[in-house]
Amino acid sequence: MNEKQNMEPTGPDVFAIQEKWLPVWDELKPFASGNKDDNRPKKYVLDMFPYPSGDGLHVGHPEGYTATDIIGRYKRMTGHNVLHPMGYDAFGLPAEQYAIEHGVHPTKSTHENIDNFRKQLDNIGFSYDWEREVRTCDASYYKWTQWIFLQLFNSYFDRAAKKATPITALIAAFEKEG
Repeated sequence: MNEKQNMEPTGPDVFAIQEKWLPVWDELKPFASGNKDDNRPKKYVLDMFPYPSGDGLHVGHPEGYTATDIIGRYKRMTGHNVLHPMGYDAFGLPAEQYAIEHGVHPTKSTHENIDNFRKQLDNIGFSYDWEREVRTCDASYYKWTQWIFLQLFNSYFDRAAKKATPITALIAAFEKEG
């Protein structure tokens, strides 16, 4: 037997097993969290969302995600309703810089990179609730961050009332009283 034959894997074809089960998991959604009326104790497990500013995950991503995946799986096995979402911090300069460097429109490159990240995460087999996926580049997400910014921008903290107050009230007070 030569050295190459010695290094070939033996046993079941891991890729064939994976090809069989990935569609089953996608259909059954075994890692989806229950609704809020679920009486089990709740556990929220959150990973840092990767920047899809590259065309694939790097070794640092799964290294950190493995620990949270273990915690999520353990909590599920001990009767908890676990919310373990994944998302992509895709709105901003890193994604735009990648697009510039590769001569591709940021929307196209960001969505292609996210699709590749998702495929890689699925192939690793992490237990994410993909029903709760967040993509910060989607208008349905950033419309709310923009709305929150506008609320903050158009408000000031009123010390007497001990709450945020519309800035128009402060402007009116300055116009009236100086």
